[in-house]
Amino acid sequence: MSAEAGKDYYDYSDWYENALPTKPPVEIIPPCDPTADDGLYHICIAAISLVVMLILAVLARRQKVWDGLKGVPGLLSPVNFLDHTQHKGLSVAVFGVLFCKIFGLALAPNPLPFTKDTQYKEYWLILALFYYPALYYPLLACGTLHNKVGYVLGSLLSWTHFGVLVWQKVDCPKTPQIYKYHALFSSLPQIACLAFLSFQYPLLLFKGLKGTEKSNASEDLKSSYYRDYVKKILKKKKASKASASSSRPKLSERISDAFKSYIYTPEEVFRFPLKLAVSLVVAFIALYQMALLLFTGVVPTLQIVRRGVDEDIAFLLAGFNIILSDDRKEVVKIVVHYMWCVEVCYVSAVTLCCLVNLAMFMSSMILHRSNLRGLYRGDIYNVYNCQRSIRPSRPALVCWMGYTSYQAAFICLGMIIQTLVFFICLLFFVFLIIIPIFYGKNLMLFHVIGRMWPFWLMLFLAVLMQHLTSRFLFIKKEAGTRDLTNRGSLFLLTYLLFPVNVLVGMLLGIWRLVITALFNIIHFGRIDISLLNRSVEAFDPGYRCYAHYLKIEVSQSHPVMKAFCGLLLQSPGQDKGSGQAARDAEEGIQLVSQDKKQNKVSNGKRARGHWHLLYTLVNNPSLVGSRKHFQRQSSESFINGTLNRSSKEESKNEGNTTEASKEAEGAASN
Repeated sequence: MSAEAGKDYYDYSDWYENALPTKPPVEIIPPCDPTADDGLYHICIAAISLVVMLILAVLARRQKVWDGLKGVPGLLSPVNFLDHTQHKGLSVAVFGVLFCKIFGLALAPNPLPFTKDTQYKEYWLILALFYYPALYYPLLACGTLHNKVGYVLGSLLSWTHFGVLVWQKVDCPKTPQIYKYHALFSSLPQIACLAFLSFQYPLLLFKGLKGTEKSNASEDLKSSYYRDYVKKILKKKKASKASASSSRPKLSERISDAFKSYIYTPEEVFRFPLKLAVSLVVAFIALYQMALLLFTGVVPTLQIVRRGVDEDIAFLLAGFNIILSDDRKEVVKIVVHYMWCVEVCYVSAVTLCCLVNLAMFMSSMILHRSNLRGLYRGDIYNVYNCQRSIRPSRPALVCWMGYTSYQAAFICLGMIIQTLVFFICLLFFVFLIIIPIFYGKNLMLFHVIGRMWPFWLMLFLAVLMQHLTSRFLFIKKEAGTRDLTNRGSLFLLTYLLFPVNVLVGMLLGIWRLVITALFNIIHFGRIDISLLNRSVEAFDPGYRCYAHYLKIEVSQSHPVMKAFCGLLLQSPGQDKGSGQAARDAEEGIQLVSQDKKQNKVSNGKRARGHWHLLYTLVNNPSLVGSRKHFQRQSSESFINGTLNRSSKEESKNEGNTTEASKEAEGAASN
């Protein structure tokens, strides 16, 4: 190589290094140490939580908790997840606080506040997964005993957590991790949950002082919710005015029905199970945390890069043989505009992802209620698409325990995939369609499509011809029926259009792939819908978890079963006048008054109990195999756990069922 050529090569390298864009001044956020030191705070709050648990254990030894145990064994079961009548606020708030803390462990420099050792961070992270549930456990346990002392301790503990967290965020609103305000925004759900606990415990204490709070958690079977539920299903429904042969609904009605399918309206006689309510709240918090992470992790970086573009970017693009314009200022404007379009596409993708998941949440709530109601009345086939026994099992119990965690994990992973796919689709749409049309340049996609217009026209005419001939030539209508005609021409056209339909099938195959991928991506966070075909839906781990979760909930918390058990446990002496009779001085007067009041109410109670027992036993699919006169029937004789009787037997039993329902309705109204 000559000296002149070497000199030219050296000058070009020096120019290329100097052509790199200079970085704009960036605000440097130094590490912030709040006055309420996090390590010292956790040492103190851990000790306080331990003292609170010891006090609760002493109180638990003096009274029976909801599961009938005494002392520490009962205290270690702070929440009855199978009780539909208890207040769900405490459990939902504690799970929200715990999830917010666990979510930030992956981003925190120190998983445990006690140590700053980064060499064994993985081990500290594993230990933190067990430390924080133990730390926030007393917040949930304080409401176990339904005791005034427990409410006082819960108030003090929740106030301490809430006050110190707000204190730390006021002292250090900015942090150097990810984005300066990311830590502040990510702690808002945690602050809201702690604020709710700080308000709820004093409210429970106030109700306890007034005597309006329930004394223990055994009020589940005594609640009127289950009896109201049974009365609702026994109540005779009004016949709809519209006949079955009515015309198709109008377009406006179908649109309104589609909107209503995504709007959940609560009902008075139906309550979500506790774990399902916790799962929905945790899923909403996961949606917020992931949207915040996706937004603050990318958008500020794009803005910094966009502000740092200067005229030297023209030389950098020229090194890659990309010449946008001869004017450097115009090149800067074009690059800045394109980067702004990328930023808008990303923000739109995150926003679209959030809106889609919110719509999925509302739709899933409606489907949850429909599935629970269907299983309550024995419609097993409509929910599972196959005959299943609604009984507890080892896989069902494992899925029931991890249902809330799985739901939150699927939401987080699904949002990452959805944002990426939506972002790529929006980039293609903007840079290949919108910008070329707006500026009239770089119409490569339109040129390719334009050159293939004979091909697209041929496919369009072929499909149109098949539809028109099928409508006017090959189908005849006579006396309200339809049949094929001109079969010879039909067979000839089928043979001639075979090659063209192969090409149409290729396009339909691509469209099928796109639709399937978009459907699975959009519904990835929903585990109440299988992403596979119904015949192989058992291979979908998310839906399998949901199906097993429903088994445990229905088998252990059936409202009709609990209403029946509540009636069995209710003694005749628990009526309104028994308290006054117990205060009578003379034993003879007390016995006489009890006999009179028992005779007065025994008929109504006996009839109500008999009809509740009848309804429970007849409509319980799991008891079909145990019925003596049904054991000789084949498996094909049962549909959804109910005997498939002949038409003659059905007509005979229909009158008896109608009469029985009327009597049951009258007994329930009494």
